[in-house]
Amino acid sequence: MKNDEEDMAQQKRLHERMGRVKHKIMVMSGKGGVGKTTVAVNLALTLAAKGYEVGIMDADIHGPNVPKMLGIEDERPDISEGGISPVFVPPRVKVMSLAFLLASKDTPVVWRGPLKMGAIRQFLSDVFWGDLDCLIVDLPPGTGDEPLSVAQLIPEIDGAIVVTTPQDVALLDSRKSVTFAKELGMPVIGIVENMSGFKCPKCGEAIDLFKIGGGERAATDMGIPFLGRIPIEVMIVESGDSGIPFVLAHESEAASAFEAIVENIEHVVKGE
Repeated sequence: MKNDEEDMAQQKRLHERMGRVKHKIMVMSGKGGVGKTTVAVNLALTLAAKGYEVGIMDADIHGPNVPKMLGIEDERPDISEGGISPVFVPPRVKVMSLAFLLASKDTPVVWRGPLKMGAIRQFLSDVFWGDLDCLIVDLPPGTGDEPLSVAQLIPEIDGAIVVTTPQDVALLDSRKSVTFAKELGMPVIGIVENMSGFKCPKCGEAIDLFKIGGGERAATDMGIPFLGRIPIEVMIVESGDSGIPFVLAHESEAASAFEAIVENIEHVVKGE
């Protein structure tokens, strides 16, 4: 009886907290290594720079890398009897990740499905997100426990952004992510094609390292929006390692491309 009452109280808190969030967006991918977290972090910082109040929930339980990419690995959230205060990143970003709660950076998370779902539920119900314009949920690759838990727990989710690279093996898995969202009745905001082309920094010649255009073709085939493509640039890797999102590092072709992607996301979410 007590457990039932606690579950009902937690569910009530979840709905109350999510009710103060205008837009909820999942960032997912069919496979790892396509730059999903890079897209999620830079999306949050770009929206914040535009004046939006933003939250990032790192739902990648086994590989929580959001704090690393924001340079806040050593920060800790304030935990009280009433809930958890997320880590704040200027100018308007609140962050919650399991990485903040691990004993060390080398500590693995060896959990089965129920524990992972419990952690995600707690991030949604017990974190003081406050009034947000947008909550971005960075998911692990694939269509397993975490994406399913988020899709089932968050009421009135705006939809999913699927990140892929142009080569066939990544596109095969990204199409599964699109189908996953559709089967759950969740809108697909669109596809982002990452690592799309490379320009030699010395001679300026364009080189298609991982092909180009595959994400756009997949979006057309599946009848969903194509949000744009991000080229490969050395500074994207360097900025991720240094904890400074590339949209803040300096002007570049990738940063300009990402600005256009964010504008497309805004239009889709607002129904324009």
